[in-house]
Amino acid sequence: MALRAGSGRGRLFRFVLASAWRRARYAFHAGAFYRWRYFGQIPDRLLIAPTDLRTADPTIAHDIYAGRFVFAGDVVDVSGFSVFEIEAPSPEWAAGLHGFGWLRHLRASDLAVSRSNARSLVDEWIKFQKNHDPMARDPQVMARRIISWLAQTPLILEGCDHAFYRRFMRSLTKQVRQLRRIAPDVRPGLPRLHVVTALSAAGLSLSDQTRFVRQASRWLDRELARQVLPDGGHVGRNPGAVLEILVDLLPLRQAFTARGLQPTPALLGAIDRMMPMLRFFRHGDGSFAKFNGMGDTELGLLATVLAYDDARGAPVRNAPYAGYQRLDAGDTVVLTDTGAPPAPGLSLEAHAGCLSFEMSAGRHPIVVNCGVPARGNLALRRLARTTAAHSTVTLNDSSSCRFLTGSLLSRRIGEVIVSGPQRVELSRQEERGETVITAAHDGYVSRFGIRHERRLTLSRYGDVLDGMDSFTSPTGAAVARGGKDSFAIRFHLHPAVKASRIKGGHAVLLALPDGSAWEFETNGHDAMIEESIRLSDIRGSRRAEQIVVYGRALHQASVRWRFRRVSEAGGRRRNDDEGTAELPFGG
Repeated sequence: MALRAGSGRGRLFRFVLASAWRRARYAFHAGAFYRWRYFGQIPDRLLIAPTDLRTADPTIAHDIYAGRFVFAGDVVDVSGFSVFEIEAPSPEWAAGLHGFGWLRHLRASDLAVSRSNARSLVDEWIKFQKNHDPMARDPQVMARRIISWLAQTPLILEGCDHAFYRRFMRSLTKQVRQLRRIAPDVRPGLPRLHVVTALSAAGLSLSDQTRFVRQASRWLDRELARQVLPDGGHVGRNPGAVLEILVDLLPLRQAFTARGLQPTPALLGAIDRMMPMLRFFRHGDGSFAKFNGMGDTELGLLATVLAYDDARGAPVRNAPYAGYQRLDAGDTVVLTDTGAPPAPGLSLEAHAGCLSFEMSAGRHPIVVNCGVPARGNLALRRLARTTAAHSTVTLNDSSSCRFLTGSLLSRRIGEVIVSGPQRVELSRQEERGETVITAAHDGYVSRFGIRHERRLTLSRYGDVLDGMDSFTSPTGAAVARGGKDSFAIRFHLHPAVKASRIKGGHAVLLALPDGSAWEFETNGHDAMIEESIRLSDIRGSRRAEQIVVYGRALHQASVRWRFRRVSEAGGRRRNDDEGTAELPFGG
């Protein structure tokens, strides 16, 4: 594939070399030749059991006891065989099994049979580990298994005999030592942060590990400094990463206190910065906006983590380092992506959604991005990453980012982003009580010579969102290369929103489930209603609709559009005196 010239090619080349060297080191340290380093003296005892904040369902314990294991949408009934001897239906299912996060469901049932079942399953895993699916040795899966075993030791070890206790401690110690050896070679980003977090938890939980605790804390501090941005966002730009990290860091902070140790300033600072971001990304229904790989929000888990937020104030509205902006007034929330894509090594889940936005009114999402499907559906995941799957502008049916796909290299290092917006200009201001955001990106300049700029204005009462999309060259008026100047402005609608064209096709009436209604209109363009899709990594895909405005940048350098609330919940019609009056569009 043709790559962006200059810095784009150089950055990809450096990333490929670094990835090759990292994989070589990992293969050596994880190989059979190095395994003798993982044996040695076993710690005498466990000092603490870190808290598991993840929500648990005791009814799942009955399924596990019956031999029915459900992970990543796949159901396997072992029918009397060991679950660790069967062939996994998918890598995601294997990761769920070998991560042992399901132990919390057995603990939640609070039955003697659940404790016996948990101990039996852990013992089976230890006995059959030489024949395990390779996914069991994945660093992230190993890290999750170590954390799960440590957190559920009251379940696993209560009432066990000495022989099982020694087998358990020997296996746990060996895994910790292996993870400790390969930690520097794990893929950068969340995988490496998960690994060093697990090592820190292990160092605090196992006896006589003073030196190990100091080393693991240094590694954790270094990764937090690299990955947690000054505004609390994650360097990979996935909103869900913030919640995922906090779920592990909060128990770790408690573990330091339980051991009588002071958590490091880097750990405390990262938690303090990330907590407000949980409220920043939330819509009125409690779910996170779907940007850059964010799937369905685990609302129960989010509520648990938010309970640790002592401030509980209004969310911040400006996250310039993470590359997001928030506008809210009344019960209306608008979240927009105003950041460039992350570096290639951190972009495996990043999307080409620059300048896309999501909008909700009360507890009802209106304008959304398409989301992400389950991990096993590669075709849909590729679709979800394109610009067309986001509520923003596409030029000439292409994405603002280019992905590494369809090559041997992509199979080795993943479908990373190899080029995209290099510079995103942003301004935010308050005008007469209204919040105005203006942002522009250069993701299409190298191919088509067109710069996309978007201006969003939310009224003081939250009942009108005005928008304008402009198309110019970096030096002035739009000048398309090769006559390629067709654009499509897309507004993906939530499946619960019912759309119908009005005013001769220049406007669309949007009916919400609570009986309220909004109206979308443009300055003279036809507003088309087309099919869309709502992707979900938990509930599956659903049919939806989208509003699309088509045009040519050389003929129409800017397009104005508006979302305006026209009736309240219950269908009561609004008057112009209630909020912002309807204003005529400019040219």
